[in-house]
Amino acid sequence: MNKVIQRFAESIVEKFPVFTVKLRYFLRFGRLPNLKHPKDLNEKILYQKLFDDTSLWTQMADKYRVRDYVKACGLESVLIPLHGAWKRVEDIPFDELPQRFILKANNGDGKGTNIKIDKAKMGDENWKELRTRLQDWLDAKHIGALSGEPQYRDIKPMILAEELLPCGENETSLTDYKIWCFNGEPFSFLVISERQSDGVHATASCYDLEWNFHPEQMLPTKHLHIASIPMQRPQCLTEMIDIAATLSKPFPQVRVDLYEVNGKVFFGELTFTSLGGMMNYYKPTYLLEMGKRVCIPKTES
Repeated sequence: MNKVIQRFAESIVEKFPVFTVKLRYFLRFGRLPNLKHPKDLNEKILYQKLFDDTSLWTQMADKYRVRDYVKACGLESVLIPLHGAWKRVEDIPFDELPQRFILKANNGDGKGTNIKIDKAKMGDENWKELRTRLQDWLDAKHIGALSGEPQYRDIKPMILAEELLPCGENETSLTDYKIWCFNGEPFSFLVISERQSDGVHATASCYDLEWNFHPEQMLPTKHLHIASIPMQRPQCLTEMIDIAATLSKPFPQVRVDLYEVNGKVFFGELTFTSLGGMMNYYKPTYLLEMGKRVCIPKTES
């Protein structure tokens, strides 16, 4: 999208967030969301991002500052080792970084804001293109503006360099174990695997906390293929559930995203507005079932 057009669109969302959310929701689902008395998970996410206190979300969505929260929860051991964080591209000491690592925007939504680097494969033109791309990340002040996601608005952009976690044998990408938690209680897994290089196209599957496979709860989309056979039960299933319970405790709803690599759990991120609160990869009945578990007192009257 042209940057001028994008900024104009962002300004419209900022001025008319409720109208914009209703319009986008209608275009996706063919009906208006119930924002007065939200019922399903999408509606409760939309209510929160429009009307609730989301002040804590800014730190939690910041991939740098959330590390302090994870440490405060006594879970520093699950953090991916950090090589550094910088506010300016010219301050990044590429020569001092290891041969392979991953760069991330701290305010990114994961779609095109992660880059795996192998210095052995980088030529002069590659480095030039990389620096331009990183500067674009730093110039993007409000990644979630078009989706009305308030948590990104006040994040000060930075570039992070983290240790590159290895993929499993015969895997093209890390498997994301995304645990839905409602009022501090883990509920189910959304598992994303076979993620493509665009960061969007992938395979999705649904499991309960006992690792029972539930493909009947999901719908395919233009970006997500729904798995037809179950994956192997993760070694650290119980540990991941316990970590999710600890990290989700203060929040009515949050998705705790984790990885398992060589028998060890690593923290990915906390997600408050999955697909902007307009998830179309779950069946309506399952969204309603999840929504019933989210207690937002202002909406219960």
